[in-house]
Amino acid sequence: MQYIVAYDFGTTGVKTCLFSIDGGIRMEASAYAPYGLYILPDGGAEQDADEWWAAMCSTTRAAFEKTSVRPEQVTGISFCSQMQGMVLVDEHANALRRPMSYMDQRAGAEFRACQTHGLTISGVNAGMMLRSLAATHAASTSVKDPLWKYKWVQAHEPEVFQKAHKWLDVKEYLIARCTGEFVMTRDSAYSTFLYDTRPGHEGWNDSLCKMYGVEPRHLPRIIECRDVAGTLTAKAAAELGLCEGTPVYGGGGDATLIGVGAGATEVGQTHIYSGTSGWVGTVMDHQAVDVAAMRAGIVGAEPGKYNYFAEMETAGKCFEWVKDHLVLDEVNVYLAKPDVAESRETVYESLYDYMSDTVAKVAPGSGGVVFTPWLHGNRCPFEDAAAAGMFFNLRLETGKAQMLRAVLEGICFHLRWMLEVQEKKAKTSDPIRFVGGGALSPVTCQMLADITGRTIETVENTKDVGAIGAAMLGAKDVLAIDIDPVAVRVAKLTAVGSGAFTSLSDAAKLVAVNGTYRPDPANKAVYDRNFRVFRKLYAANKENFAILNRLEG
Repeated sequence: MQYIVAYDFGTTGVKTCLFSIDGGIRMEASAYAPYGLYILPDGGAEQDADEWWAAMCSTTRAAFEKTSVRPEQVTGISFCSQMQGMVLVDEHANALRRPMSYMDQRAGAEFRACQTHGLTISGVNAGMMLRSLAATHAASTSVKDPLWKYKWVQAHEPEVFQKAHKWLDVKEYLIARCTGEFVMTRDSAYSTFLYDTRPGHEGWNDSLCKMYGVEPRHLPRIIECRDVAGTLTAKAAAELGLCEGTPVYGGGGDATLIGVGAGATEVGQTHIYSGTSGWVGTVMDHQAVDVAAMRAGIVGAEPGKYNYFAEMETAGKCFEWVKDHLVLDEVNVYLAKPDVAESRETVYESLYDYMSDTVAKVAPGSGGVVFTPWLHGNRCPFEDAAAAGMFFNLRLETGKAQMLRAVLEGICFHLRWMLEVQEKKAKTSDPIRFVGGGALSPVTCQMLADITGRTIETVENTKDVGAIGAAMLGAKDVLAIDIDPVAVRVAKLTAVGSGAFTSLSDAAKLVAVNGTYRPDPANKAVYDRNFRVFRKLYAANKENFAILNRLEG
């Protein structure tokens, strides 16, 4: 019997899952803890490394309190985490400042000083872009890329920069705190836009480092997602409640492993994720890039496979905003909710179900109201930190329920937009796997099917697919995986290293589908009309966004 602890570090919290492995894999227990996301007036978005660690420690102990499994039985831990953060650490793996989130957009001046001079392509210096494309099949064209966070600290916090030993991403910081080892998995390295993907040249590209002014001493050792990065130190083990010497696997970023946990690993398979952020990803057997639409093929967990990927900054975060400001706002202007108890905890647990039920009663198209989900700028298919959310076409007869539905429709409209742009470079699949918190609502699932015109498939444990993908990396000699937290078989997978299956793709083939949603032609006609308007709203308001929201610097 083996036991794997898998940590899924999202934007706002960590889900810790304990899996047992014995001819199958079963979720024995799980625990969740939130942490802060600090949005700053200058466009910054930061988190606290100690809050990450405290949440990791508390959820690990909480998970073991729910089971008879002992820490000495754990054969490894692994990670799935948010990507494109920037954590500068000293020689002892101490964070030198609060980590900068993937949402941080304050490095506009650094980006423009380096990238926007001379002859440009899509606003980026042509020579620099071509050099980057030749080595990486991608280019750093977004102010939110970790490279520019690095340059921002270099320019604005030189005392911190001088103390820096290594530049890490989120899970790499946690690995360092666990093991004392400074590593970066290939997918995280690729996301810095300094990783050379050319056959025979894989690794940090010295020429790109020199071009961007990155100090090679800051770059850690690169490992595969399935590699053991190190083992738990005595100090880390004591704080986590685990055993010294426990193997710690590299794991992968959320863009890498959520598709694996969703069962979308074959070339041509597409998955859509809706959590705090959202994205569309399609598996390819070669690299591709669309500079104008801000998308590229991210290095996958399996050699030779890439995730052609497009991200929106705020998906579920929009619905959370609705909860806070339209449903439970500070002046007690509430929707009628007779089935919701008054305790804060109960309200928050049941409110999303209530809002989903409310949305279901509103006709598709939300009475002509259209919402843009750009509450923290946007990255794809256009890059604009000044872009913002709006409700368009409000009338006297418009009610909160229509506005609620418009928010969900706006998220789905943007996912459709990214899906259609993706079709220029990659053939996307039908059906599409839909995972994340957004996939919990049948209303949203049907809405996504109607808006995209694709069959939408969901899987059990949809909020845990990242942890499932991480566990698959750490499982050894396993014949089958049975994700079954309530003693009911809901899926069968096959772990890497088994005698029958030898790859993550083989493992993911048996992820069970538990829901299928097919597009309704009548609804799609309404959505097609609203989508035409949605597509025009950014271009019509780009200048207005710039006037009101352009960040200085």
